[in-house]
Amino acid sequence: MVVNEMLRLANVTPDDVVYDLGSGDGRILIAAARDRGARGVGLEIDPVLVAQSTERARRLGLTDRLSFRQQDLFEADLTPATVVTLYLSPDLNRQLRPKLLSELRPGARVVSHSFDMGDWAPTQTLQVSSNEGRHTLYLWVVPSR
Repeated sequence: MVVNEMLRLANVTPDDVVYDLGSGDGRILIAAARDRGARGVGLEIDPVLVAQSTERARRLGLTDRLSFRQQDLFEADLTPATVVTLYLSPDLNRQLRPKLLSELRPGARVVSHSFDMGDWAPTQTLQVSSNEGRHTLYLWVVPSR
């Protein structure tokens, strides 16, 4: 439910390249590829989660659209992304903000589950209910430079 709302909020289409920073089990990218036809890259520091995500994508026939990398998200090149998804922490979001604003093209969308980016006001905020309770989703659109 929350994953689908994140993808809907970002208006993910088959033309998008979605980067999930801290991709965990890969569920956001798998939904983006399976349900919306997008391509995606997951960045995760835990090698076990990278292996699990890669195997899940393989079983679902999505390896032509998805890749998962064991990589520090601060060292990754984000320039190919048209959409970035996050479920990190307030501190990590704030630390990432300069990188997102410098590497992403104007018009790229950033969606965060639960955590804002300090004084970077979101373009849109959405409240979502699920079995786990209420969630706040934030959307930012990278401005022109």
